[in-house]
Amino acid sequence: GHPLPGVSVRIVDPESPDPTTAPPLPPGVSGLMLVRGPNVMRGYLGNPELTAKFLRDGWYITGDIATLDEDGFLTITDRLSRFSKIGGEMVAHIKVEDRLHELAGVSDQSFVVSCAPDSKKGERLVVLHTLPDDRLQEVLAKLPQCDLPNLWKPARNQFFRVDALPYLGSAKLDLRALRETGLRLSQSD
Repeated sequence: GHPLPGVSVRIVDPESPDPTTAPPLPPGVSGLMLVRGPNVMRGYLGNPELTAKFLRDGWYITGDIATLDEDGFLTITDRLSRFSKIGGEMVAHIKVEDRLHELAGVSDQSFVVSCAPDSKKGERLVVLHTLPDDRLQEVLAKLPQCDLPNLWKPARNQFFRVDALPYLGSAKLDLRALRETGLRLSQSD
């Protein structure tokens, strides 16, 4: 939808050293969303470091990935925390998840992508899944031929079966638990 009256929105390159001074991206181009207006908080209570990280010159760095079209229509598509930087390229976890679900022929959330540090490429993809082993092997056999860029294809040894994917009480994925589990499993591999 459109931002509320009195609220300013800018979409900038998520890799900008200081997003608040980065030039706005053209309409329709996905980027990091910044907001400014009377509804934006003044800071994190008792945490000046966190305030300085997310609030600068009145702009709140939301962590959301969004687009703004020519008519000012705002569409939030993802969270910056759901991206990995692999070999200098931003890799969208949700796009990898979507492709894995297509390859498996499932519509229920069966795959969740996270990341772990990688000494050669910066980060690597880690996949938690709930599929039985035979179904996973079918997906892994199809993965090399799918249309994802090679950097976006998780390594075979970075798929880890879990009994259940981590969810919050709000029915949203628990991204912190997901990352912690992915890190733990990928380090024990």
